[in-house]
Parts: sequence; structure tokens; C-alpha cells
Amino acid sequence: MKPTRRQFLIGSGVAALATQINLPAMAAAAKTGLKDAYKDRFLIGAAINTSITKGDLPDITEIIKRDFSSVTPENTMKWESVRTPEGGWKWEGADQFVKFAETHKLHAVGHTLAWHSQIPDSVFKNEKGEYIKPAELSKKMEEHITTIVGRYKGKLPAWDAVNEAVGDDNQMRKSHYFNILGEEFIDKTFHLAHEVDPNAHLMYNDYNNEQEGKRNATVDMVKRLQKRGVPINGLGIQAHIAVGGPSIEEIEKSIVAFHNLGLRVHFTELDVDVLPSVWNLPVAEISTRFEYKPERDPFKDGLSKEMNDQLSKRYEDLFKLFIKHKDKIDRVTLWGISDDATWLNDFPIRGRTSYPLLFDRKHQPKDAYYKVLAL
Repeated sequence: MKPTRRQFLIGSGVAALATQINLPAMAAAAKTGLKDAYKDRFLIGAAINTSITKGDLPDITEIIKRDFSSVTPENTMKWESVRTPEGGWKWEGADQFVKFAETHKLHAVGHTLAWHSQIPDSVFKNEKGEYIKPAELSKKMEEHITTIVGRYKGKLPAWDAVNEAVGDDNQMRKSHYFNILGEEFIDKTFHLAHEVDPNAHLMYNDYNNEQEGKRNATVDMVKRLQKRGVPINGLGIQAHIAVGGPSIEEIEKSIVAFHNLGLRVHFTELDVDVLPSVWNLPVAEISTRFEYKPERDPFKDGLSKEMNDQLSKRYEDLFKLFIKHKDKIDRVTLWGISDDATWLNDFPIRGRTSYPLLFDRKHQPKDAYYKVLAL
């Protein structure tokens, strides 16, 4: 989703346009896209925005039809997008997403039922700014979850049920949900969704859980949920990562650890940042912003050949790992399709020029795309 991530320190390079055209691979891509190349391995997904679902970007739609087998709504099913300030519903964006998936016969993931961000404080607090009673929040959650899951029952085979419940300190995040209900908010979300749509694959989704601290905290949390009989089916590794880290070895440890819990593993929001890190601490709050400085935007005029090669190698290594563990992984979804629309252009510094995806700003496949396609 979306907003929120720790980045790793990345060395900058000389900003020079680096376009390497592999003609044989381009010819192959015209016939075989990623979804067909990976059809016997796992689903290949992408997060999509309203411009795509409304039909405003027909060339991107063609890319999706050729290369992707699954889609996730970038924002249109989050609370602030689907609810009115008065507590009503505004279905247009979410309905368009579901119709787009149905039209193009795509696996579709609902995103997300309970998340601490992109939801107004008024859901949790009264007019005096005080927390509402647990029973009142429970009632609001029941109305929200049963309504939206019920509306799309049978149309969304999977849901990111709970998002980012573990904090950057590897303790349970002290969100409004948690402060009012404790871990019960997680149990309630999964149980409500399961009761409405027993066939839906329900996931817990988080970032940085490919690293030791949050991985261990997540394993401990899931064990508690399982002990209480919570119907959790899958574990989402968002994988907002960088060229320089985390290591393939750490990512692999998380795949194995989550699979050993009896869960299916999903990479839910993959992108690979090439820009210099500005984080001193593993902060991951969507509202965090840093000052724009030219040295923090080294590839404004184009990606250097050196960094382009590093990005391509990074994607190649990642997908080799995914293929190695294809028996454990159901889906690999990228958080976007092309670099011009990535959220990393504005997070955590507005206006930077980022290159984290498989298609460039002109919606052409990058060298990284061909590396992934050829595996």
C-alpha cells in the first residue's frame, strides 16, 4: 500500500540515460508475457489505480492483459476511499476495479480491511477527541467488513485482511485499533471476513517482515492468532526493498519461516528503490517527508548504466529466489506497473525521479523486465 517504508542506503551514480534494448527478448515478449512465462509457478500481479480501471490508459491495460494475472487496488478499497465522512459508502472506484478484473479475467485481491492509515480519526474518537468504547469500534468494524466483503463475495478470491499491525519497533503497533481493542481487532477482522465469505483467502500483510526483527515478531503474532483459532490463510511480504538490501538470504528466511506456519506466502507490493536513502531510523509512517535536495535525486535525467545493471540483477536474483520456492509462494505482485506512476516518486521526498518497476516512464519494458521474463 502505499505509503510507508524504510529504505536502505544506496550509492548514487552518474545520471546518464541508459537504455539497453535486447531485440531477441523484445520479440519473445511480444509473444509471451510474464503471466504465461510464470503460469506454472505463481501468479504475477500489479497494483492498479483508478486511471487504469476507468480506461484512461489503454496502453497500460494492454500491458496488464499480456503480463499480469492478478491485480490489487492501490487505494480504492481503503477506508478513506470507500467511505464518506458521514459514514456512508462511495462504491464507484471499488466497483470499477472489480469490473476491470472481471472483464480481463484477472485474479483480484481486496486491499485492505483493517489498517491504521488512510482512515479518519473520527472512526476511533468522539467529538471530544476521546477514544470510543470497544463495543462501539467493534460495531463499526462489523458494519464495514461485512458490507464490503459481502458486496464482493465470490468476486475477490483473496483479501489483505489486516495490514501492518506490527510496528517499526517490532512490537504490536499502538494504532487506534490496538489501543481500543488490543489484538482482538485482528481476530475480529479475520473472523468477520471469513464468516461472510468462507472461500476467501485471508492474509496478514506487512513491510520489513523480510528482516529478522519483524519476521520474528510476525511469527510470534501469527502463532498467537492460530492458537486462538483465527482463520488466517496467507502471509503477505510487501517487499518495498532497495537495490542494496535486504539480502536474498534474509528474504529466503522469511519465506521459509512463514511457510512453516502453514501459511501460503505472497509478495504483495514489490518494488526496488534505486534512490539514496534518507532514513536514519527504520521509520515507516506515510506522513513522513524529507526536504528535496538535488543530491537526493541523482537520476533526474535518466538512470545510469551502472544502476540500471544493478536494478536488473536485483530483479533477476529476486525472481530466482521466488522460483526456487514456488511451492510455497502463491503470488508475486508489483506495487505499480510503470515508473511514472510509482508512489516512490513522492515518498519520502516529493518530486524525485524513481525507477523501481519493470516498465519505464514511456511504458516500455526495462532490462529488468527481460531478465525476469527469461528465467
